[in-house]
Amino acid sequence: MATIDWIILGGTLLFIVAFGVWKTKGSKDVNDYVLGGKSAQWWTIGLSVMATQASAITFLSTPGQAYHDGMGFVQFYFGLPLAMIIICIVFIPLYHRLKVYTAYEFLENRFDLKTRSLTALLFLIQRGLSAGITIYAPSIILSAVLGWNLHTLNIIIGILVIIYTVTGGTKAVSVTQKQQMFIIMTGMFIAFFFILGFLPENITFNKALKIAGASDKLNILDFDFNTTSRYTFWSGITGGLFLSLAYFGTDQSQVQRYLSGRSVRESQLGLIFNGILKIPMQFFILLVGVMVFVFFQYNHSPLNFNPSATKAVMNSSYASDYKLLEQEHLSLEVEKRIAQNKFSAALDLQEYDATQNAKQQIISINEKEKMNREAAKALISKADQKIETNDKDYVFIHFILTYLPKGLIGLLLAVILSAAMSSTASELNALGTITALDLYKRNKREESSPLHYVKASKLFTLLWGVIAIIIANYANLFENLIQLVNIIGSIFYGNVLGIFLIAFFFKYIKGNAVFVAALITQIIVIIGYKYEWMSYLWLNAFGCGLVILLSFILESFDRLLKVPPVRG
Repeated sequence: MATIDWIILGGTLLFIVAFGVWKTKGSKDVNDYVLGGKSAQWWTIGLSVMATQASAITFLSTPGQAYHDGMGFVQFYFGLPLAMIIICIVFIPLYHRLKVYTAYEFLENRFDLKTRSLTALLFLIQRGLSAGITIYAPSIILSAVLGWNLHTLNIIIGILVIIYTVTGGTKAVSVTQKQQMFIIMTGMFIAFFFILGFLPENITFNKALKIAGASDKLNILDFDFNTTSRYTFWSGITGGLFLSLAYFGTDQSQVQRYLSGRSVRESQLGLIFNGILKIPMQFFILLVGVMVFVFFQYNHSPLNFNPSATKAVMNSSYASDYKLLEQEHLSLEVEKRIAQNKFSAALDLQEYDATQNAKQQIISINEKEKMNREAAKALISKADQKIETNDKDYVFIHFILTYLPKGLIGLLLAVILSAAMSSTASELNALGTITALDLYKRNKREESSPLHYVKASKLFTLLWGVIAIIIANYANLFENLIQLVNIIGSIFYGNVLGIFLIAFFFKYIKGNAVFVAALITQIIVIIGYKYEWMSYLWLNAFGCGLVILLSFILESFDRLLKVPPVRG
């Protein structure tokens, strides 16, 4: 990295932290600290909601996901707009009417304290793990490609977030996320246009799309009904719908964003804004990954994008075998460029048979390259079983550091770290709030002053920040990072969503039945994930339906036992 990159990176991050502290210091009570004085306007809410969801994992993993597997991942978000409509109609008016600070306050009013505490605890477990991962994700990748110390990076990111989140609470999170979203999207658009500029002169954007399509990277819709298929249209509008309902409707890191709205209408407009823009944003980020794929059709790419993996195998007894695979990879790259040039020429001449022949040749070369990469992964695993062989998360950062000009590298690294900070800030803000209000305050016998609970919220936010850093330092990379966060959410969210749906629509069911059903459901869902009963996205619908069914059975059985016998 050049000096200008360090200046841009450091200046951007310090500006965000200083701006957040300056704009939001001095919260006087819980309403001001937790809900930002309920003064947020709809565009602030919308951007804050988007920034909370769009972590560094999104901007590191999603382009790599598209590079390897194409655009199909966008189907994951198909259920989101419908979820936004449902939350705007059902959740937001109810939360505002009850004047709650957290989503789980409502559960005590409807059921009892133990159900509120259990649901809050489930949130703390899954969101606490996710907070650690959102710090760890950029750290593990940046440490590998830049040679920075992993633990030092974890600590730096964690401390930066803790400073302004503890100081300013929800308002600090919201105001900084507007700046972060601007930096993030500016950086992604600049990167996109640089990629197009780096393509050969005769490769227009339209032709680049056709090149990507020839390698099946533009297959967006999959209508397969197989529940083990990870990303399909049906899993998106069902599993994705349930995940979005649970995440935006019951996860305090999101609920806290729109509870800060100055009115029901502002909160609703903020979520609709997110619902309209989220899929196009994800589509664009995937498209960046597809264009990176097209770029590497004409430029050299490593056999494995993870430099740590390459280093491990080259320092092992398998180095000579790996070098042979690299030579084969170089030969395939030459064949690929020739095939792509034939395909491009056939497109220009509009010769159908020549186009199809060139396309089949490209598909054949891609298959050979895939087999070669799999063989490389096998060697890496033999060399060091602890090294992550899946390199999806390293594709985009490799392109940034290898091909982008000085200055822009610093901006793109600022994008990644800003995204990590924005999502982590929301998570820590929510974790501190839930711990202070749903557990500490509710179970504390003596009532204290409003300032006491502000201090408690700050203390618990700081504590969760430290815990997140510790989790980040002991985390392990698991397949694709964006999938890991969604997997953790899917294990817990369905159960939590089911509890809320019972509270909204099934007045017949009481607290004891829900509490027991939730415990049983969580155990079954974890077992189901472990033994791969279904794709993780379906766990949301499964957990939601199961807790409702079990609650209904337990409540009915309990009422049956309480019915006095009929005397003859």
